[in-house]
Amino acid sequence: MPEVTIIGPDGRLEGRYHQNADRDTPPIALVLHPHPQHGGTMNNKVVYTMFYAFVRMGFSVLRFNFRGVGRSQGEYDQGQGELSDAASALDWLHSYNPDAPAIWIGGFSFGAWIAMQLLMRRPEADGFVTVAPPANMYDFSFLAPCPVSGQVIYGDQDTIIEEEALHKLIEKLSSQRGVEVDYRVIEGADHFFNNHLETISDYLIEYVDARVAEKMAQG
Repeated sequence: MPEVTIIGPDGRLEGRYHQNADRDTPPIALVLHPHPQHGGTMNNKVVYTMFYAFVRMGFSVLRFNFRGVGRSQGEYDQGQGELSDAASALDWLHSYNPDAPAIWIGGFSFGAWIAMQLLMRRPEADGFVTVAPPANMYDFSFLAPCPVSGQVIYGDQDTIIEEEALHKLIEKLSSQRGVEVDYRVIEGADHFFNNHLETISDYLIEYVDARVAEKMAQG
């Protein structure tokens, strides 16, 4: 897994990148990690699982450490700087795949919140996959309207993310014109999805494969 260095707005960002070598113009995906101040890194098991699910589908995929995490320079910035980091990472990914036929953005927990904000900056994105988006902890009102459809995965034993708040977010998104949310609940899974990582991978691949095939069929 090649290590890469991305020049971010506050210094170097440490990343891991998989370039799909089997296709001339592979689709691309960026996967964002959970909260930097609560042990979140690009090597988080959920992030790693999402990363390799996209790899298995033939994507070129990037994950990276937000500022102040691992060997990434800078300091935690309450989400504002992290959003700028994510935008720089997507720019880097797109620069290596300028003709990518599809762009997907994914994230887990805090990374899901950043991912959804990044969607608003990148209307060319085709979809999102978010795992345990922290609807009760952060403001998601910026999704007005949400630019694309996507998937939300949640564990029914999650004691950190309130299901009621998440339901309200999904209802808000689903009520918007042209937006459909594929909501998947994993029984027995807590916020960290121990022993349920394979299910995350299966759900992600099933959904994204179908969306990519639909886009190809439409030409």
